[in-house]
Amino acid sequence: MKAKAAILVSSFTVLLFMVVGGLGGVRASSNDGAYRQLQVYSEVLSRVNSEYVEDPNIPKVTDGALHGLLEALDPNSSYLSPKEYQDYKSKKTDAKADIGAAISKRFGYAAVISVVPGGPADKAGIQGSDIFEAIEGHSTREMSLAEVRALLSGQPGSNVNVSVVRARRAEPQKLTITRDIVAIPTVSEKMMDDGVGYIKADTFSKGKSQEIAAHIKSLQKQGAKKFVLDLRNNGEGDESEGIATANLFLNHGTITYLQGQKYPREAFAADPAKAITNLPVVVLVNRGTAGAAEVVAAAILENARGDVVGDKTFGDGSVQKLIDLPDGSALILSVAKYYSPSGKAIQDTAITPNVLVADTDEDAPLPDEDGESVTPIDENKTKTPQTDEQLRKAMDVLKKRG
Repeated sequence: MKAKAAILVSSFTVLLFMVVGGLGGVRASSNDGAYRQLQVYSEVLSRVNSEYVEDPNIPKVTDGALHGLLEALDPNSSYLSPKEYQDYKSKKTDAKADIGAAISKRFGYAAVISVVPGGPADKAGIQGSDIFEAIEGHSTREMSLAEVRALLSGQPGSNVNVSVVRARRAEPQKLTITRDIVAIPTVSEKMMDDGVGYIKADTFSKGKSQEIAAHIKSLQKQGAKKFVLDLRNNGEGDESEGIATANLFLNHGTITYLQGQKYPREAFAADPAKAITNLPVVVLVNRGTAGAAEVVAAAILENARGDVVGDKTFGDGSVQKLIDLPDGSALILSVAKYYSPSGKAIQDTAITPNVLVADTDEDAPLPDEDGESVTPIDENKTKTPQTDEQLRKAMDVLKKRG
């Protein structure tokens, strides 16, 4: 048993060296620090093995340590054990449907950033800022983000059971969501008072920047003199679509840039030929605004192209790399982050509007457990400019800009 334990401790130390060495780079100072930390890890594991109150399950201990190591970096980095990695790959190829929600990790648990209007999560009464305390009876605190997303996907028509915690409602409530192939809503437009053209985008999936461009042109033909670009609860999509959308309003300046320890800085500058309007613009954001939508808001705000109105955004924007390990496990590692033009990492600081107007949906009720007693509320559809405080403020800001 002692020999077996020694082998396990040595193997764990070697694996940690691979992980920490990869994170620490080739710089001597970083490697020195990694070696010192490896000594601590090895000592802790040795003490656990020799002095814990009962014979420990060392493989389980090391597995937990590796999960914790990766999740301590950022919400998007994960360690997948060999079994978890097999499940992950299987879901990536076989799962045809999901719940229609952008998910991240907050406070250690799975957090809903936003839901797709009309999607399964929306129909079940889920809304942005909800916490999935458990999925299928298993605490999400013990899951990596990759596992959470894999569990929420599956075959069309299949059910997934979640325990939901909402702000100011500490007791989890059990809900069932029926997975489906999610139809992404099209970008919408309407003319408002005072020549304001309103454009709403719920996601930044492929092709959305072209849709937005078409709506800008359409509204300008209708006489629009100013624009409101509503990116509230837009938490999914490709950052490239966000970059292309920002360029529609910018004819110069930096939109965003990518950078990582071993990822050379890649800057995305506005192309004057792709800008299609110089009219005043306000971008509406809230806590459900994330990723590509945050790229747009930061570019408009920090290039002094327009105003950003609403609540502080979620904070999400990085690039991941999948790394296979020799024992069949894998790492999903963040290798670069998106930065605002002024150099702030969007994932770390989020975007704070220059005109703050707090979200007011915290106290919306969850459905009863039968899912029938409460109709899901879509704030942006049910509110009018008179009752939507954030939109009303955006209109006031545009009015002052002439």
